[in-house]
Amino acid sequence: MPTEYFPGLERPRQTTFDDLGTPLHDVTFVVVDLETTGGSPATCAITEIGAVKYRGGECLGEFQTLVNPGMPIPPTITFLTGITEAMVVPAPPVHEVLPQFLEFLGAPESGTVIGGHNVRFDVSFLDAALTAHGYPRLGHRRVDTAALARRLVRDEVPNLRLATLARHFRTRTEPVHRALADARATLEVLHGLLERAGSFGVFGLDDLLALPTMRAHPSSGKLALTARLPRKPGVYLFRDRNGRVIYVGKATNLRARVRSYFGSDDRRKVPQLLRETESIDHLVCAHPLEAEVREIRLIQEHEPRFNRRSKAWRSYAYLKLTLGERFPRLAVVREQRADGGVYVGPLRSSGAAQAVKEAVESALPLRRCPRRVGRTAVCAGPPCVPAQLNVAACPCSGHTAPDEYALVVDTARRGLTGEPELLLGPLERRMQALAGAERFEEAAAARDRLRVLARALARERTVDTVRRAARVVTDGPDGTIEIVHGHLVIDGVPGRTPRALPFPTLAAPELRPARDEIDELLVVARWLLSKRVAARVRVHTVAGTLASALPSVPDYEPPRDAARLRR
Repeated sequence: MPTEYFPGLERPRQTTFDDLGTPLHDVTFVVVDLETTGGSPATCAITEIGAVKYRGGECLGEFQTLVNPGMPIPPTITFLTGITEAMVVPAPPVHEVLPQFLEFLGAPESGTVIGGHNVRFDVSFLDAALTAHGYPRLGHRRVDTAALARRLVRDEVPNLRLATLARHFRTRTEPVHRALADARATLEVLHGLLERAGSFGVFGLDDLLALPTMRAHPSSGKLALTARLPRKPGVYLFRDRNGRVIYVGKATNLRARVRSYFGSDDRRKVPQLLRETESIDHLVCAHPLEAEVREIRLIQEHEPRFNRRSKAWRSYAYLKLTLGERFPRLAVVREQRADGGVYVGPLRSSGAAQAVKEAVESALPLRRCPRRVGRTAVCAGPPCVPAQLNVAACPCSGHTAPDEYALVVDTARRGLTGEPELLLGPLERRMQALAGAERFEEAAAARDRLRVLARALARERTVDTVRRAARVVTDGPDGTIEIVHGHLVIDGVPGRTPRALPFPTLAAPELRPARDEIDELLVVARWLLSKRVAARVRVHTVAGTLASALPSVPDYEPPRDAARLRR
């Protein structure tokens, strides 16, 4: 895919070992095969152990020994393997063999990988013997040639038996149900399967271990599109045959994440996404924060149809206190204007903004009627229904004195812009009173409104904290990170374009973040204010104020006397 589709994308390059994780030619495989007296490790025992150690095309050694099982060998087993009781009587028992075998195998920390055909069978017998004699179970990673063959050559062979696969790959060693010969044949089959796996972009150990879990589907051939993906943080873009971006994602490990779509991802949209994908672009990022921010910007730029939130930001809404009216009220609006009103948000949807609106109206008797009122006239007729129910003021009909209503509006303004306890306090007291009166359903509704309002106000404080800082520079494990007014600086630019990002002071509270800014601001704010990040990152430059000038909003937890509230 030409890079002009997405300026800044890395051009094709030689894949490095760092990108591949552990290259397969650096992995030490120990292929193991056992002969036993039967099929269950609980009632049967080992009669022979064979193993071959191999790395990078070189045989490092072989291990073979008969084992005295301490029990009779069934005639059917003797017929199958040719191992008789006379052969195993002089052989060492398993507790004498285990130390030698473990030394040959090597510790899990050495990176040795156990291989085998139906390797779970062999490992189950070894684990049973190890635990019976005081050793820990084998902790090595494992490669099963049967599972790999099921994924790679199922359509080419009549069955997945070792003898069938050995004939298919024309191995020099024929499996004859003796441990060492079968281990040698299994190793040759493994080599053949690794060559096939290379066509699926499998060059590292982690890819090989994940390959058997990838379900076969019509798009499995597109695994080769992931061959150049590095194991680094970044963003990836799925494109269709016309070069259009149809999906954008982020990852701390690009290769592992994109390959997971071909196996472990169960979302319903994935098969259709893979069918339409013709190329996969990627952009390596310096750290996971950059990957997360770039993902947000690219989704907003391309609006990929397979991304659920590609157009979600267009539906974000604000809660507005209409200070420009004679009798201000709360309203849910799509856009903010410099009209003197107090705005909260943007919030995730009109429904989310409506929930916050209802919470504030439960705390204060703001008028709820949507009609506009002139500067001098008073509406004729009775008060509105909420006022008659005594849950709202009605200054437009004279039911509430203008001076009295002005105090209510001022309390709402202060609660939304700097004194959250003015709104949270009445709701919490109402919830406790209802719970004390055993009106649990009403108390639960008050509790839910309290949570909604507390989270919305805490979200406002979080965003405002980082927007107050004109410039923040940090040093840490991910290098130097620069943030300007809550926006991550990438390639010298805060945001998608070098636009001015003025912080809204309390003197102009209507200037809230734009709808296309809020997602990035939240990501950056939560990263910068995270306790986990703070333990690893040093802030060495701050222009402005990196602290909230407003009281913090507590993470509300229902009090003990409200623990019985029912939903």
